[in-house]
Formats: sequence, C-alpha cells, structure tokens
Amino acid sequence: MNIKTKANKLRQFVLLAITTLTFSATGSLSYGQGNFVGVELSITPVSGNVYMVQRPGGGGNIGVQVGPDGVLLVDSLFAPLTERLVAAVKQVTDEEIRFLVNTHIHRDHTGGNENLAEMGVVIFAHDNTRLRFFKERFRGPRAGGVFGPQQPAAARPLITFNDTMSFHLNGEEVRAFLAPPAHTDGDSFVYFSKSDVLHLGDVYRTTSYPIIDIYNGGSLRGTIAAMDKAIDLAGPDTTVIPGHGLEVVGRAEMIEFRDMILDIQDQVLSMILEGKKLDEVMAARPTAAYDAEWTDDPGWGPEDFVPVVYYELGGSGRLADR
Repeated sequence: MNIKTKANKLRQFVLLAITTLTFSATGSLSYGQGNFVGVELSITPVSGNVYMVQRPGGGGNIGVQVGPDGVLLVDSLFAPLTERLVAAVKQVTDEEIRFLVNTHIHRDHTGGNENLAEMGVVIFAHDNTRLRFFKERFRGPRAGGVFGPQQPAAARPLITFNDTMSFHLNGEEVRAFLAPPAHTDGDSFVYFSKSDVLHLGDVYRTTSYPIIDIYNGGSLRGTIAAMDKAIDLAGPDTTVIPGHGLEVVGRAEMIEFRDMILDIQDQVLSMILEGKKLDEVMAARPTAAYDAEWTDDPGWGPEDFVPVVYYELGGSGRLADR
C-alpha cells in the first residue's frame, strides 16, 4: 500500500468518524423531545375544505381535509408534536381524525404515526413505504447518510396500495397515488379533487435543492419524472402544498423548480462528457445561478446535491487526475 493510498484511507476513516460523532451528538434531538420544546404549530386554510399545518421553518407540512365525515391527514410530523398537531386541527373542526396518508418514510412525516394509531387513526401508505418501516436501522440522506432507529411496529401503515387509491370523504374524492421514485421509492402524491389541492410530500420543496435519498430508493431521473407528472396534473388554479416550505404555491413554481433541476443536470452532464472528475465539476459551480434561492434548508446544499447528480449521470472518480 503506497503513501497516497494510506492517506486516502485515513481521510475516509476520519470523515466517517466525524459523521458518526456528529450524529451521536445531534441524532437524539432529531428523534426525541429536546428539539421541539417551545415549537408552536399553525394551521392555515389552503382551498375548499383543505388546510395546512406547519411548524416554524415550514418543515414537514401537513395536509388536513375536514368535514362531517371526519378528518384526513397527509403526514404526521415528529412524535413529540402529536398533541400540538391534534390541537391545531381542533382550531378548525371538532370532528375526529380518522385517516392518515404517509407520503414517504422520513420521520418528519411519519414520526407521529404511533401516537395517532393509538387514537384510532387508520394509516395508509404505498407498499414501498411500509416495507421501509421494517428495516432494522433507518438511513437518511443528510450528512453523508446518517442512521436512526427503527420505528415501532404500531407506526406501520395498516393499509397499503400499489398504484393508486381513493377516499370518498367530505364531499370530494381524495386520490393518493405513487409518484416515480424521486425523494424515495415510496413517494405518494395526494390530490383533493374538488378543493383542487395537490400535496407532493418531499418530492417538491421550496427551501432547497431536491433531496434525493439514494438510501431509500430516490433518484434524479425519478425526481424529474415526478415533477413532470405533478405539472401535468396541475391546472391553472391548483394549489400545491410542498413537503417543506413556508407557503403554498402553484403550477408556475413547480415548473421553475423542474427547470432548475434540468439546467443543473445539463451542465453536469456536459462536464462529464468532457471527462471532468467530481472535484472539477464542483469547482465549476453548476448551481451558482440558483444557490441564493435554493440553499435555505440547513444540511442540504450544492455540496450534497451535485454529487448525486454527477454519479447518477455516469460520472466516475472522486478526484481529478493529478
């Protein structure tokens, strides 16, 4: 083993150790109580009988459909926020929460499942999302792939679907359907037909570049295909709830997001075809025109997004030849 190889192995070991220690120090806050002390949830009308529940910063936005048939939720936030989520819903209706649809596996969207299930709420998700609940250790995309504990059995969705399913509730059809594998391989969109509201989960966010969770089946190609599907479905008056973001948006904002991804993809592909290695691509800053707008989410920026694009498009080699 030469000196350069030994140095590279040492560097990899140090980076892994730093990542592990960082998660050990912060991971408990991500899944425990301490990170949510003083966090207040707000509920705002979206359209028709659909509302949105948010926490400060707009992470893990919850869709809420209300009416005489009961309440349907889209996603459940972190477990410590369940009582506050229920209290927020009580601000707009006295009806019971009956149904919950998970858009994907991440805990800021599924952490409250167990608590809600204990209240009698029936949980639905795509087949692939339920399968992710059985993994002994969860691995997420941030910080190079941090680990978290398996969720309890009571948090698992009771009813799953393959392609699509419908609820006929509160005077409208609510359709949940599988999106192409974008953020994860179990991404589901939820469309409230009469209210004309589309919840996209974390496939679409207004706070950062796409978070493509390669550890849970996400992909660049699927992200583009999923955004195309959402854009085709949306009409001129459709209101879109992003998985992360402070405001609801419309079709035009989705097109802007999709076009940004396509532009970065094209730039990176051109450099790959020129034979550039990853560090050369990073140095060229293919995201420069967008960084000011799309780096508001701590823990996910160009340094995370561009390598995913590079390797999925066939780039090889982490370092330029010296």
